[in-house]
Amino acid sequence: MAADELVNPAVGYVQTPHPVQGLPRKSVFLSTDVGDHHRELGDKSAIANIVYSTREHPVELNGDVDVKYARENEPGITVKNGTICRMIDFGPGAVSPMHRVNSLDYAIVLEGVFKMVLDSGEERIMQRGDIAIQRSTAHRWINVTGNGLLAARMLFVLLDVKDVHVAGGKVEAFLGDLGKDYVGLPGHEKAEAAAKQPVLSVEVNGTSHKGATDDDYYESEF
Repeated sequence: MAADELVNPAVGYVQTPHPVQGLPRKSVFLSTDVGDHHRELGDKSAIANIVYSTREHPVELNGDVDVKYARENEPGITVKNGTICRMIDFGPGAVSPMHRVNSLDYAIVLEGVFKMVLDSGEERIMQRGDIAIQRSTAHRWINVTGNGLLAARMLFVLLDVKDVHVAGGKVEAFLGDLGKDYVGLPGHEKAEAAAKQPVLSVEVNGTSHKGATDDDYYESEF
């Protein structure tokens, strides 16, 4: 199933303070839409929708500065000092490359069933409502909904993090084949270079997958 055949992401609501003459400031719905940035992934096996992104923390809300930024700028995998709310629709049986992003991620299954596989070979089944907290984790996603015959959806909230060090070495990001889907976006150059570094082959359920370097083990929590 191609990305353009997947069900369109659910509408996103953005609220902002709005002055009403003679009354205290009240919140109103600023927009109802599906976001301004969409990107096909994995040879059209998935489609990503950027619900919102920010470039700083704390976030500047005055003058709708954050709204303008989110509308005008499509982020890369992460935003330096910022955040991303990304929704991804996975086609039936879609498998992401093994990859690591230098961020703290809240990964939430909205619809369907996924297998999350770590580079250590450990794996977990995640169903609707399950949440994975990923701390710069090397992983892949496999859509196993309906025995791989149905589409599924996940929501990811990514927060930028400081450099991570394990056993005296810096943990590097790598995107694998996912890198080509982000060509030209901010921060991609560094991710692309990391993706080209030699990686190990990790066998999961009898299938060989590209993993990461020997000291690449890190944590994912549920």
